[in-house]
Amino acid sequence: MGPAAVTGGEAVVRALSVHGVTQAFGIPGTHNLEIYRHLAAHGIAHVTPRHEQGAGYAADAYARVSGRPGVAITTTGPALLNIAAAVGQAYSDSVPLLVVSPGMPLRHPRQSTGLLHEMRSQSEALRGVAAFSHRVSTVDEIGAAVARAFTFFSTGRPRPVHIEVPLDLLEATSTAVEARIAPPVAPPLPSPGELGHAVEALRTARRPALVLGGGARGAGAELLALAQELAAPVVTTANGKGIVDESHPLSLGVSLHSSAVQKWLAWRDVVLAVGTELAESDLWSPPPPLGGTLVRVDVDPAQMYAGVPADVALVGDAQQVLGSLLAALRDAGSGPVTPLSVAPPATELRLVRTNGSPDDRTGRSDGGTPGSVQLRLAPNAAGSAAEQVAELRLARDAETKDRDARWLPYLRAIRAVLDADAVITSDSAQCCYYGALPHLPVGPGARYLHPTGFGTLGYALPAAIGAKTACPGRQVVALSGDGGLQFCVQELATAAQLQLPLPVVVFDNGGYGEIRDEMAARGDAPAGVDLAPVDLSALARAYGGHGERVTTPEALASALTRALATPGPTVITVPEETAR
Repeated sequence: MGPAAVTGGEAVVRALSVHGVTQAFGIPGTHNLEIYRHLAAHGIAHVTPRHEQGAGYAADAYARVSGRPGVAITTTGPALLNIAAAVGQAYSDSVPLLVVSPGMPLRHPRQSTGLLHEMRSQSEALRGVAAFSHRVSTVDEIGAAVARAFTFFSTGRPRPVHIEVPLDLLEATSTAVEARIAPPVAPPLPSPGELGHAVEALRTARRPALVLGGGARGAGAELLALAQELAAPVVTTANGKGIVDESHPLSLGVSLHSSAVQKWLAWRDVVLAVGTELAESDLWSPPPPLGGTLVRVDVDPAQMYAGVPADVALVGDAQQVLGSLLAALRDAGSGPVTPLSVAPPATELRLVRTNGSPDDRTGRSDGGTPGSVQLRLAPNAAGSAAEQVAELRLARDAETKDRDARWLPYLRAIRAVLDADAVITSDSAQCCYYGALPHLPVGPGARYLHPTGFGTLGYALPAAIGAKTACPGRQVVALSGDGGLQFCVQELATAAQLQLPLPVVVFDNGGYGEIRDEMAARGDAPAGVDLAPVDLSALARAYGGHGERVTTPEALASALTRALATPGPTVITVPEETAR
């Protein structure tokens, strides 16, 4: 008796299973039923969001939290286009996301025939937002296509991939189907020469700094050791948030957007940047010129000459490269790296409180607004790196104290309630990028998931569902604005059906607050930014969840505590007029 015939749909599911996939997100459709038919038999659980965009965001967050690729299944045409925004977000934030969809039949004519969900080229559409789109041509090729995707995820910079299986191949059979498994591939290592240049630069640095992006996520222990031994302050991008505990005396947290921190960074004589693009999406401005040596560590060699080109390029996995770098530094110094026997700089950027009178240290009038703080070049008072970080935090917060004050008491209330390993998902909303990113501290045991580069709206709620699916035993909280939430508000039904204890904290400013502010700054009359009020608490209850409206930080803490113990989603609305 020969081998059993396998359909293309089962070949897809078998290939996912042999690569360790146990969870998928998606929506069944007429053309993908042969895939769904085999999921349960191969041990793959499934969550059905209410929109394919939500499926993509959930799979994205599942990947970020679990460390395994996220998998989403769509049907043809509009369903695949619905998930495209989530694919673009995963590409921007270097998330391993695999989207599997049917496509038009193998020999479908170029001329339109009116077939259901017909479009000219799904692969061309997805190539615009994914790393690549692979359209298979035989059932036997499916296993190789999936293995190719998982090989890609494990080598180099992880980014989303689309696999398209012509819908007639999903139903076709073959007896030659093999379970192809992605081979283990060792990441690249930097050359000894470049490693030596990096060691020399760091050993002789008088003003070192560390900049950490999402690509540094697996190297937290090595980075903390480097920061402590070099006495180097640490600043992170949004995706690097919490790699080094943000309560650590050397941590500036997410502060690259601060003009004070950018000015300070430009004054460093050596900057070690790990797993970051040093891009406008994190800086909120073009990259600043760096006056010293830039040592870049990245698994993507293209980053060495993109944006801010590297002076010393260390290409490879962050954990391995930094482990080698730390060992080489210690060997070169025959002991702890600090203090390196290097004299401190004669001058340093120090915090100066302006009062319009001559400064005690310079004898010059500061000319600033009385009571403000500024970073100025001044004689080095031999303060510790921790003192310098404390000054920088003050300068950063002084820049935006009037804008950010509205959220701070509420963020402190959230922090007081959450466990140390809680997962927080975030939206492209003012309360998140102005509020929580710089002002809600997290440590390496926790996660803060934010849609950074692509900047999509509606990420927080479906991402929270994906994170909770990956880690059901951890607290998960979504932070959003009223405008962003309504992009994917239907996913409240998904969370209610799954009975996930899921607080959704919404700061309601009556519309698109950021765009409203930008219009005002231009002198334009507001247009299209004010949304009619929505009773979000009632909407949550209509979807099968719960809802509360709070007007004080104390009430928020109480509501959040209840929500974390209540099955199903709880929308907690904070009207922004009370948060101001």
